[in-house]
Amino acid sequence: MTFLALVRHGQTDWNLARRIQGNTDIPLNDTGRAQAVETAARLVGTRWDAVLTSPLSRARETAEIIAAALGLPEPTSEADLVERRYGDAEGMDYQELHERFPAGIVVPGRETHREVQLRVHAALIGIARQHPGQSLIVVCHGGVISSLVRHATGGGRPRADERIANGSVHSFSYTGGELRLDEFNGEPVNQLALQAAPEVP
Repeated sequence: MTFLALVRHGQTDWNLARRIQGNTDIPLNDTGRAQAVETAARLVGTRWDAVLTSPLSRARETAEIIAAALGLPEPTSEADLVERRYGDAEGMDYQELHERFPAGIVVPGRETHREVQLRVHAALIGIARQHPGQSLIVVCHGGVISSLVRHATGGGRPRADERIANGSVHSFSYTGGELRLDEFNGEPVNQLALQAAPEVP
């Protein structure tokens, strides 16, 4: 069995302003760096073998802070762990998004939730198969984690009142060809599985 702790990167100035980042490479702010230190402290006491990260700098710096605090090697970048592409909506706040692209209007260049889920699920399955029996920290993004959690729970989580907070940890395990959600932000959940080969629409 391989264990994967999915960590959302620390805060950026765009997070604070509620601007859509997507693939735009926005760095951590000082609050985000402090959050990374706090996350590392929560992960102490468990054996970890490696840290992997999205290549975007907000995730990479979070991963570097965590790896250094836990005495682990330099994080390895995985291109398919990047945040959802929001296309023309990147840089907008959510009010502007809804004004310019009301419900039913396609945002040019924006990845669908399904596309994100398929991309990231395949990446995590590949990572798990490359690291059998290991415990891994995977630093990525809110949209990435949300897509996986939503699929694993049949849309039950995250609920409308739940956020994938900066620095939060969500635990998955891989065994028998399945990636299972074990904990949502530290809360145990039923063993709900994402099959190794999800159906393509």
